Amino acid sequence: MELLTVNNVWMMICTALVFFMHLGFSFLEIGLTRQKNTINILFKNFFVITAGLIIYCLIGFNLMYPGDWIIDGVLGTIVTGLDATAASDLSYNEGYTYWTDFLFQGMFAATAATIISGAVAERIKINSFILVAILYVTIVYPIVGSWQWGGGFFSDFISEDLGFYDFAGSTLVHSVGGWGALVVIYFLGARKGKFDENGNPQAITGSNIPLSAAGVLILWLGWFGFNGGSVLSADPSLTSLTLVTTCLAAAAGGIGAAVLSRILYNNLDLTMFMNGVLGGLVGITAGADQMLPTSAIVIGLIAGFIVVLSVALLDKCKLDDPVGAIPVHLFCGIWGTLAVGLFGEMAGFDQFMVQLACVGITAVFCILFGSIITLFVRTVVGLRVDENEEEQGLDIAEHGTRAYGDFRVD
Repeated sequence: MELLTVNNVWMMICTALVFFMHLGFSFLEIGLTRQKNTINILFKNFFVITAGLIIYCLIGFNLMYPGDWIIDGVLGTIVTGLDATAASDLSYNEGYTYWTDFLFQGMFAATAATIISGAVAERIKINSFILVAILYVTIVYPIVGSWQWGGGFFSDFISEDLGFYDFAGSTLVHSVGGWGALVVIYFLGARKGKFDENGNPQAITGSNIPLSAAGVLILWLGWFGFNGGSVLSADPSLTSLTLVTTCLAAAAGGIGAAVLSRILYNNLDLTMFMNGVLGGLVGITAGADQMLPTSAIVIGLIAGFIVVLSVALLDKCKLDDPVGAIPVHLFCGIWGTLAVGLFGEMAGFDQFMVQLACVGITAVFCILFGSIITLFVRTVVGLRVDENEEEQGLDIAEHGTRAYGDFRVD
């Protein structure tokens, strides 16, 4: 009982740290976008955590961790609500109680929708985002999560000894959110003024870079809970290793992005530096409990490079992601998942191919259902505000107020 109490307290602390990450996401998105859209971004972030927890309580948790399967290993039964009987059984798990399990996993579910929020900033209708977020968190996230964490077909993809490995969600959280974001911005289109008449990308300066910097540091702190809590106990050795590899990858990701940005653009770009840190964090998330410190540095460094290169790729494809959510969460999530097959405990050709196959299956599922959801929402309520509303700013157009008061003296 004493060990359960210690483990459970650690898990609750980690839950609080993951919750704190939503403040980091809010700050990051506000700072990298224009002041006229601040209320809109805050509203979306509040909606994601509030509605996400309720949806996960009513449907997502049981769908992600099914007792029975409708399609074995692929689709679980839909049981609504939480199980108070199961919660009363303290032998539910050696590391935490049923209630703690739900709350910790619920924070992860909300994170997947937050990734979409940043990518679609400054031009999506608020009602459209609400519908997309609800459907994505209800359907896509828990089903993909069940394939691995719920004991589905990913977990023993080839055999009981050779299955997919994703410790804390480089694919199951970050790439799932990233694929959703990519689909929505494809149908949504770029912000007005992002590309000139010749298709060349134009910089749209963020309103408050210091606030974004604070957001990144808060997210780094929150990752102590995101990865540290994924140990699912307070095991001293494994928890300490996980936090060390997490921090080293974050540091290397920032350095990698800053250096490559300087080489390519002759510019010490702070926003690239910050997103490089986040890319390193996403990259290490799949194997943070398995990596040696040197491996974590390599993974983070390459993730930083990927951030810079994938930002350029999105511009080339005329896709507009105001905060860099897709380079950070999708591309670095894919890299981190594949890195398990290169640097992890089971590294080798077979493990790499399993990682690659499951990344591909996840991509197909998320793109297919993300497209269905987005097209459904576009048909029902439309996706994008009109040009005048975008020019005016979504704070006024969608919420009827501004984020900052007018302190001028008449």
